[in-house]
Amino acid sequence: MIRFKNVSKVYKKNNLKALEAIDLEIREGEIFGFIGQSGAGKSTLIRMINGLENASQGEVIIEGNTIDGLNKNELLRLRKKIGMIFQNFNLINSRTVYKNVAYPLEIIGMAEDQIKEKVFESLTVVGIESKINDYPNQLSGGEKQRVAIARSIVNEPKILLCDEATSALDPNTTQSILKLLKRVNKTLGITIVLITHEMKVAESICHRIGVLEKGKLIDVVKKEKLINLSDLHPGTRALLAVEECIV
Repeated sequence: MIRFKNVSKVYKKNNLKALEAIDLEIREGEIFGFIGQSGAGKSTLIRMINGLENASQGEVIIEGNTIDGLNKNELLRLRKKIGMIFQNFNLINSRTVYKNVAYPLEIIGMAEDQIKEKVFESLTVVGIESKINDYPNQLSGGEKQRVAIARSIVNEPKILLCDEATSALDPNTTQSILKLLKRVNKTLGITIVLITHEMKVAESICHRIGVLEKGKLIDVVKKEKLINLSDLHPGTRALLAVEECIV
């Protein structure tokens, strides 16, 4: 579904090589996680999926379409199939929960009766329909992220990008949001691409995990493989060791 074909990215301003020769396919319906320390290239990689960054070399292909080959209108149509949630929620404080979730539908000019139906459906999926008339400042961090997820799926996307979506949350709330993302993946069939710097987050939700180090994809593992440390790349073992020390 999502194919990185020998993708490299160099920022010419400071000659920074953010990604080098990434070759990977993310399957339809999969939860795929990218993990790595700060500066490993995670954010650059995920921004390439929705066309916010272009490859310096290679191709990013989604459903058979090369991103760099799309014109403006084609890119807009592609982005409608892609939802995104962020670390800081990105809610509009002056709008209620209903209005926040309705916003993407208002932009495309959907009829109000359809908007009401879709917003309530999305809020029900994330379990926060009782907060429909509240404002963001009345919500907890976990509730805000649930609203953000509802907004990201209201357009019925095929892909959901999660950029450090749980890093601002406490451990218990993190687990509830991860369970919600697993349910969204299973019930709606949405392909999820998650980036995180925490291996425990990745292994609790992802079918496969790509390990990035200094712009290179050094390992791709199924979560059950993490038990056998000898099978892993040294860089992956190092990440696991760091987390064990923190815990």
